[in-house]
Amino acid sequence: MEGGAQYNPRTVEEVFRDFIGRRAGMIKALTTDVEDFYQQCDPEKENLCLYGFPSEQWEVNLPAEEVPPELPEPALGINFARDGMQEKDWLALVAVHSDAWLLSISFYFGARFGFDKADRKRLFNMMNDLPTIYEVVTGVAKKQVKDKSTVSNHSSNKSKSNSKVGKYSKPQVKYEDDGFDEEEEDEHGDTLCGACGENYASDEFWICCDMCERWFHGKCVKITPARAEHIKQYKCPSCSNKRIRL
Repeated sequence: MEGGAQYNPRTVEEVFRDFIGRRAGMIKALTTDVEDFYQQCDPEKENLCLYGFPSEQWEVNLPAEEVPPELPEPALGINFARDGMQEKDWLALVAVHSDAWLLSISFYFGARFGFDKADRKRLFNMMNDLPTIYEVVTGVAKKQVKDKSTVSNHSSNKSKSNSKVGKYSKPQVKYEDDGFDEEEEDEHGDTLCGACGENYASDEFWICCDMCERWFHGKCVKITPARAEHIKQYKCPSCSNKRIRL
């Protein structure tokens, strides 16, 4: 398989970065590159799998030949269901299996390198803080964000300009009268910036990419709160570059 050099992440942070990269690649296959992905999943071919790589690349290929494989394998034969289902249902099915594969890969590393209960819990919380591939592909993730924004706007007594901050700064940040509590903030305290890899902090401005659903420090992507007010759909530098290459 292609996709860059193989490596074995050994810490919670390294496994999480591996998870983010593979997740981004698979989301790209099922969204921005969906036409290419659809064509590669020819039912006339042998059993095919969708692989995501830490480099944020994806690949449709045959399963690994060695038994047992070095890493857990993704769902086999996704191409056979392509013409027997509606496209959106087929993509949703592939997304579900992709989510399961990402979890198995991450916890394989956790088991291999002896993560204890606390590390396993921290790793899961970090991954669970992101929308699943299924939620991104089916639009559930954006609906959830929109619903939260609507609730926040109705419950807040702030000015119109301040009510838009909820879309860009970390949703779990506690603001006066916004309905979020400190427990939610603590729960997501392990969220990492997609640019620098540092942890989320409640006193810093954050912005979420509408394409890959990753969070970034505003300073890391050179976005200020004032500038964010005028952005209808934010794309991080990585997603913007991908659109240009496409």
